[in-house]
Amino acid sequence: MKDFPVMIDIDVRWGDMDALLHVNNIVYFQYFQMARGAYLQRIGMPPAGPSWHDFGWIIGANCCRYKAPVTFPDTLALYSRVGAMSEDRMLMEYKAVSKKLGKVAAEGEALVFAYDFGAGGKTTIPDEVRAKILSLEGRELPRVPRDATRIKSEE
Repeated sequence: MKDFPVMIDIDVRWGDMDALLHVNNIVYFQYFQMARGAYLQRIGMPPAGPSWHDFGWIIGANCCRYKAPVTFPDTLALYSRVGAMSEDRMLMEYKAVSKKLGKVAAEGEALVFAYDFGAGGKTTIPDEVRAKILSLEGRELPRVPRDATRIKSEE
C-alpha cells in the first residue's frame, strides 16, 4: 500500500463482531475514524476538541465496500490517504487489510469538510494545512469529484 502514506494497526476485538461472528459493518466506520485521526495527527493537527474552534473537520458523507469477512482474533492494517482536495473539502480514502486473511477486507471513503466551529459553518482549508497534506502525499491532488464517496467497481 505504498500509495497510502499513513498506516496504523488495529486489533479486532471480540465485541467488534455481530451475531454472525464477523466484524459488524458499522465498526469499519470506527476503524476509518481512527485512521483519519492518525492521518490528521501526522500533519500536526491536535485531536478533535476545543482547539478546533476556528478550524476543524466534519464528515459530509461516508461509504464502505466490504470485500471479505473479518473475525476475531485478527489485526487490521488500516491505510489512509487524501485522494482529492478542493478549497473547502477533501476526500479521505481507506483500506483495511486483514493480516490473518492476507488481503483487503474493506475499502472506504469519507468526504471531509473544513469547518469553523465558532461560526458554525464551512470554511476553507488553511494554506498551511493544505501544504502539509500535499507534502505528506508527495503529489499534486485532483479536485474532489462531484460523485465523491462512490467507490468505483473493480470490474
